Amino acid sequence: MKKQTIYIFLLLGLILIYTSFIKANSQNTVKIGNQTWTTKNLDVSKYRNGDEIPHVNDPLSWSRLTYGAWCYYENVDSNGTTYGKLYNLYAVLDPRGLAPAGFHIPSDKDWTTLTDYLGGKEEAGVKMKEAGSTHWPRPNTGATNSSGFTGLPGGYRDDNGSFFSMGVNGFWWSSTEGFTYFAWNRYPDNLYGLVGRDFGYKSYGMSVRCIAD
Repeated sequence: MKKQTIYIFLLLGLILIYTSFIKANSQNTVKIGNQTWTTKNLDVSKYRNGDEIPHVNDPLSWSRLTYGAWCYYENVDSNGTTYGKLYNLYAVLDPRGLAPAGFHIPSDKDWTTLTDYLGGKEEAGVKMKEAGSTHWPRPNTGATNSSGFTGLPGGYRDDNGSFFSMGVNGFWWSSTEGFTYFAWNRYPDNLYGLVGRDFGYKSYGMSVRCIAD
């Protein structure tokens, strides 16, 4: 085979790979105002540098963690297909990087910018939640997902290793700490259109969304 033909095949292969990457990336992000958000909860098992993030199921072990870890809601693998992984705050803040290259974990300010753009915390929830009752139970008040954020009710894991609120609330970490014990989070629920702001301790497990750098 002539060199020119080989080069052509290599070039076509590179174009195909690049096109597939761009297509996949565009399907998994949405631009909301001046921000670009991922449209699915994070589901990675390695930090950005390639180190493994421990997978911890046992409730007692989870409650005693002082390092990053993840689990699936109720330790059921199939929940990860829809809702992604739940990460403790140690993983969110790990300097090795939980978010993929080109993205970061949103700060509390990033979340406020999002909800302000969507009409304020009292109204943002209806524009952020997936519409219908496939994952959110009725009434899923006012949900339109007009922002394209596609928020799902993935629940959370508390500091005792117990699971709560799947189908009722979605909880997403921010990277903004408070008094070194906790970080702020955001959550919508199925009954109201607002997006709440609360804190979660470092041993809590919550969903993660990423925002482009």
